[in-house]
Amino acid sequence: MHALIIKFRYSRKDVVARRHAFSQNSSVHCALMNKVFNVQVSVKGKPHKDSSFLYVGNHTGFVDIFALSSVMPAVFVTSQEMRETPVLGDICEMAGCVFVERRSRTQIMNELGVLKEALEQGLNVVLYPEATSTDGAMVYPFKKTLMMAGPQAGRPIQPGVINYIDIGGQDFNMKSRDNVCWYGEMSFGQAMINLLSTPYIKVEIEYLEPIVVSADANRGEVAARAHAAVAARFRPPRAFSPLDEEAVAGDEA
Repeated sequence: MHALIIKFRYSRKDVVARRHAFSQNSSVHCALMNKVFNVQVSVKGKPHKDSSFLYVGNHTGFVDIFALSSVMPAVFVTSQEMRETPVLGDICEMAGCVFVERRSRTQIMNELGVLKEALEQGLNVVLYPEATSTDGAMVYPFKKTLMMAGPQAGRPIQPGVINYIDIGGQDFNMKSRDNVCWYGEMSFGQAMINLLSTPYIKVEIEYLEPIVVSADANRGEVAARAHAAVAARFRPPRAFSPLDEEAVAGDEA
C-alpha cells in the first residue's frame, strides 16, 4: 500500500524523490519481514558515509536482501527475468529495483548509465555481481562491467559479506543452507516453505574496506579485488556429518 501511495504521490518527472522514497519504504518493509521470519541481524564494521556508494557482495537468496535492506536503505539491482516473474516482479517494482537484462549484452552500457545516475542522485545501490542467488558453497566470480558504475559516478565501491551464524539451532552447513539459499532448480514456493520451517535465523553483515578507484581503472582488476575481499571473509557451509543427523533427529523427537 505504501508503495502505491509513493507511486501516485510523486510525478514521473520527480524520479529522484520517488527513488529515495521507494528505498526508504523498502527498508521499513524488509525490517518487518525480518520480524515475520524471525531473522536476527548483526552488523560488523561501518559502511562508507561521506557519499552514496555501490555495495557489492555475496548473494544466496531473499533472506540476505531482507537483512541488508533493513539496515541500509538502497536501490537493489535485479534481473529483467525477475521483473517478469509473477508476484516477485510486482514486489521488485514496488521496492524501486533497477532491472538489468542479463540475457543480452547489448543493453549493458545503458544499464551502467542507469546505475551511475542513481548513485549521482545520492542513492546507495546494491549490486550482486555473482549475477544470481547461489547455493552458498563459495563466492562465485564477480561480473565486472556494472561494478564500474561506482567509479564512473565518482563513488566508492563498498564490499560487504553476509554470513549465516545460526539457522534454527544449526550452523551454516550443507543441509541447513537450503533453509536460506534459493538456487538452481529450487522453486520460489519451495524456498518459502524451507524458510517458513525455520524457527529463527541469525545473520551477520560485515562491511569491508571501501574500494576507491578512478573511472578508467581496469575493470577486471577492480572486480578481482572486490571478490577477493568478500571471499576472504565469507564462511562457506560446513559438511553435514552423521552426528548432525543424530542431533537434528533429537531436536525433532
